Amino acid sequence: MSESARLLAYQAATEQVRSRLLMFTNTAWNSLGSYRDREIEQLVKMVVPRVQAGQIQVANLTAAHFRYVGATAAVDQRLVTGGRGIAADEVYRRPAHTVYTKLSEGKPLAEAVSAGLDRLGSLVSTDLQMAKVRQADRSLASAGVEAYRRVLTGRENCALCVIASTQRYHRGDLMPIHPGCDCSVDTLPAGWNPDVQVIDPALLDLTHDAIALHVGKSEAAARDLGIGKTDSRGNLLSDYTDLIISRERSEYGPTLSWRDHKFTRRSEIDALN
Repeated sequence: MSESARLLAYQAATEQVRSRLLMFTNTAWNSLGSYRDREIEQLVKMVVPRVQAGQIQVANLTAAHFRYVGATAAVDQRLVTGGRGIAADEVYRRPAHTVYTKLSEGKPLAEAVSAGLDRLGSLVSTDLQMAKVRQADRSLASAGVEAYRRVLTGRENCALCVIASTQRYHRGDLMPIHPGCDCSVDTLPAGWNPDVQVIDPALLDLTHDAIALHVGKSEAAARDLGIGKTDSRGNLLSDYTDLIISRERSEYGPTLSWRDHKFTRRSEIDALN
């Protein structure tokens, strides 16, 4: 199997795990009779074991994927399910807190429930991503690989991830860069000097140029566009996560749109905390 085919197969397999799990959690959330404490406790008991099973499945897929470079590290279940350092039962009560907060702000029940579902989806996606990158880090370390790269997973990606995909990363630096991030991890291009940080300078320049053309500014740190994007606790998030970059034709370079102009709401990448 070619390198590109192997990567695509791995991405498809991990996305299938994510899609199935999100379908389950969405159904479980929408089937609640109410969003009071007792119902939320029942939800947590249903969701947490399935999320952890999904994390382990993604880690196993990641370990198998990197055997082609000689990776031998087995999956450490506590490592891949404990990335937050907080009990999962506590984490998965947070969507209910979102509902209560929205209601206390005078929002309609339907809007509050939708916001809670968005938060639940963000938590699930981020937990699977943390399992992926933790196992990738462990597997590549076992093969003696010290530097690697992010790989975009689809035709449309947030600008922050597109910029990140042009860079070389060292072991330990590949945690999710924003809630909802789904980038894959892979080795550097064959023969690449790991001392060189920018892997794809053309895409990096084109992306910054596209942002500057449409927004009027761009910056190397890929954070501030003047939107003032924050998470549910008021912590600053990169404005670049609200920008979608699509590089459909190489001769055109990246095309740009706002996330809200697509089918995804900003709340779908709500903060993991």
